[in-house]
Amino acid sequence: MTLDIESKARFNLKNAVIMLVETPGVNMDILSQILSGFGAKTMHRCDSAADARATVLRSEVDLMVVSPFLADECGFEFVQWVRREAPDPNKFAPIIMVSPHTEHSKVARARDCGAHFLVAKPLTPAVILERILWVARAQRPFVACEAYVGPERRFKFEGPPASGGRRRDDLTEDLGAASEPNMSQDQIDALMAPRKVAI
Repeated sequence: MTLDIESKARFNLKNAVIMLVETPGVNMDILSQILSGFGAKTMHRCDSAADARATVLRSEVDLMVVSPFLADECGFEFVQWVRREAPDPNKFAPIIMVSPHTEHSKVARARDCGAHFLVAKPLTPAVILERILWVARAQRPFVACEAYVGPERRFKFEGPPASGGRRRDDLTEDLGAASEPNMSQDQIDALMAPRKVAI
């Protein structure tokens, strides 16, 4: 997604209440400066999960920016607590996690605990702005079940078109009935399994 100049010009967080959950020091200062640059006036700076939980229980928050690495608790566990235990509307607030480690396991854990995005450090204003705009525009529905509470994790699922017709990227041909039996789960898994390729 590219951001046009008009979108940037109209973007202002002056009425938003933002909670930063990060270890004290340079990282907290950078986050605060980036969001202040977007007009944010009300920011709760929490340097521990305990402080963040207390803030969530006493104040409504419009956006949370959370580090996975906190002194007293894993940030992933804090996000999971927000999704399951926090009062409305904080339970549904957008959550962006920021981490210097963005290997697949961390991205998957951020997704599975209920965060909207995991953003790699070092942070830049453009990337933070882009992620906030994605969250605001996507309006992903929330899912609540025993195994997961948080925003819909399937980005590509858009549901039926509102017009009742087709989207421009839908297939245009009549597909007809299936000509072969459905594949077994083992066959599907074999297609998805990584393979060594000689080049």
